[in-house]
Amino acid sequence: MRRCILLISIIISCQAIREFPRDFLFGTASSAFQYEGAWNEDGKGSSIWDVFNHEPYHIIDDSTADVACDSYHLYQEDIAIMKDLGLKAYRFSIAWTRIFPNGTPTKIDQAGIDYYINVFKTLKEAGIEPVVTIFHWDLPEYLEQLGGWMNPRIADYIGQYARICFKHFGQYVKYWVTLNEPSTNCIYGYEEGDFAPGLKLPGEGAYQCAYTHVLSHATIFHIYNNEFRRKQRGLIGFNNMCFWFYAKSNSTEDIAAQIRALEFYCGLFANPIFNGDWPEVVKERVAYRSWLEGYNFSRLPEFTPQQKRFIKGSADYFALNAYSSYVVEPVDDDYYSAPSLAQDSAYITSTDPSWLQSSDTIVSDPNGIRSIINFVNDRYNPKEIFITENGWPDNGGLEDNNRITYLNDSLSGILNSMLIDGVNVKGYTMLDNFEWVLGYTVKYGIVQVDFDSPNRTRTLKKSAAWYKKVVTTGKLD
Repeated sequence: MRRCILLISIIISCQAIREFPRDFLFGTASSAFQYEGAWNEDGKGSSIWDVFNHEPYHIIDDSTADVACDSYHLYQEDIAIMKDLGLKAYRFSIAWTRIFPNGTPTKIDQAGIDYYINVFKTLKEAGIEPVVTIFHWDLPEYLEQLGGWMNPRIADYIGQYARICFKHFGQYVKYWVTLNEPSTNCIYGYEEGDFAPGLKLPGEGAYQCAYTHVLSHATIFHIYNNEFRRKQRGLIGFNNMCFWFYAKSNSTEDIAAQIRALEFYCGLFANPIFNGDWPEVVKERVAYRSWLEGYNFSRLPEFTPQQKRFIKGSADYFALNAYSSYVVEPVDDDYYSAPSLAQDSAYITSTDPSWLQSSDTIVSDPNGIRSIINFVNDRYNPKEIFITENGWPDNGGLEDNNRITYLNDSLSGILNSMLIDGVNVKGYTMLDNFEWVLGYTVKYGIVQVDFDSPNRTRTLKKSAAWYKKVVTTGKLD
C-alpha cells in the first residue's frame, strides 16, 4: 500500500511540474566491440565480430573496430565527460573474450577482469551507476565453431561466463542485462546473414537462435538468483529491441498484420521470458507454413513443460531498446519466394511521410515510443521498464539539431508514459562508435569522436549541451 501511495504521489508531482523525478537515471550507452578497441591486447581472444569485420565486403566502409573509440585506454576521459554532463548511469557491455579468451572456463584472463574493475571503480568515484550487459553479440569464435547460437549448449557456456562476471563484478552492479537485442542478433546474424557470423538460414536460423537465447537468458537469471542475489541484491533484466507498428488502417487484415509484427519481432523473444512460451500467433503461423512446405513438424522449436517453468518469470525488469516506428500492412503468403521468418509473419512496413526521418530509417515519433512502452507494460507486465537504448543516426556533425529534436521527442514520449501510466523508465543515448556493418559512416552519439586522429579526440556536440540542460533541470523544452 505504501508503494502505491508513493507511486501516486510521484505521478501527481510530475503532472503538476512536468519534469522527470530526481532519481531518473539519465545516462549514455555503448558496447564492448563498438567502443573499446584493443581487440587483441592483454590476452583478449577473438570474437565472431572480430573475424567478421576483418573479412572483405562485410563492413560498408571497409573499416574495423580494432581501435574504435579506444575506450580500453581512454575510459577515464569518457567517464569524466559523463560526470561533467551530470549523467547518472552508463550502460556498457563486458567482452566475453576478455574474460574467457576462447569462451570456455579453461583459461581466465586476469587482465580483462582488472580492466573492468578499474572501470567500475572510476564510475563509482564519479557517482555513475553501471548498467552492465553480459553479452552484446560478440560471441567467442571458438563457440561459433561449436555451432554458436544454433547449439543449445551455448546456454551452459554463457552460464559459466556469467557466473565469473557476477563473482568479480557483482559488488559494483545493481542493474544487469543478460543478452542484448536477441531479435537483431538472430534475424541478421542467423536468418539473413548481414551480421556476424553471416549465416543465411531463412526459416530456421532465427527460431533456433531465439530458442537458445531464451534458454541462455533463463540460465543466467537462475544462476544469479540461486548463487548471488541474496548477497549482491542486484537485478537481472531481459533486453530486446521493440519497434512500434501502426496498422495502416482499421481493417481487420491490417490490425492482424500489426499484431503479427509486434509478436514476431518483440514477442518472439519476450513472451517466453514473461509468459512462458512463444506467442500463440507465432506458433500457429510457423506450424501452418511448415505444414504447407511439407514438414511434419514446425520449424519453430518447442519448449518442454520443464523448460516453460524454467523460463517463465526469469526477469526482474524489461530493458527496452526503442528507436523507431513503422506503418504495417499484410502481404499474401506467396509474397516471398522461400520459407523465412518474413514469410511466416507476412507483413511489410513503410513510414509516415510527416515524420522526421533519418538516413538509417529511424523516425522521430514521440507517440511511438510511448505506445511501445505501454505495449510492453500491458503485454508482459514487467516490474519495471528501462529504456536501455535510444538514439538518432547522422553523419557526425557538431550541429546536430535533428538529434535534439529526436531526443526531445523520445524523452517526451517516455515522460508521458510515466505521467499517465506510472511506468518506470530510464533514458540513454550513445557516444559515436563503430556502428556494426555501417562502420563509421553513421554516428549516434552526443559526443563526436575523431576516428582519423590517433588520439581519438572527443568533442561535445550541440546535443550534448542540450542533454546536459535536460539532465540538470529535469525538464524538456
